[in-house]
Amino acid sequence: MGTYLTADEGRAVYLWVADSGGKSACSGACAKAWPPVETKGQPKGEGGVNAADLGTTARADGTQQVTYHGHPLYYFIADKSKGETKGQGNNSFGALWWLVASSGNAIKSGGSSGGASSGSSSSSSSSGGGWG
Repeated sequence: MGTYLTADEGRAVYLWVADSGGKSACSGACAKAWPPVETKGQPKGEGGVNAADLGTTARADGTQQVTYHGHPLYYFIADKSKGETKGQGNNSFGALWWLVASSGNAIKSGGSSGGASSGSSSSSSSSGGGWG
């Protein structure tokens, strides 16, 4: 599967193909299963992540969601620890969920492997890039 972005404590982050225009379309039950990666400030790149590709988007509740290459980022509730990627290729809430490569592209292959680190507040870099 290759190197993918992770956030707090090495948890995998995903993009959702239903999002468009840099805005999240995931709320309510969707956001409970796929919690947004939130931040209270501008995310900073670590490792192989380019800080210029990180941003934020305002959610309907006023929180700031981290974006990478314009894609809002999410955790998957079933991923409990570093290295878990149970959400990869999941088709829920009407569209597919993919891990995010350090290039910003969706990783459209399956399997659970090592991750690149990224985080909305603090994180460590394991094998690629992240933000902190």
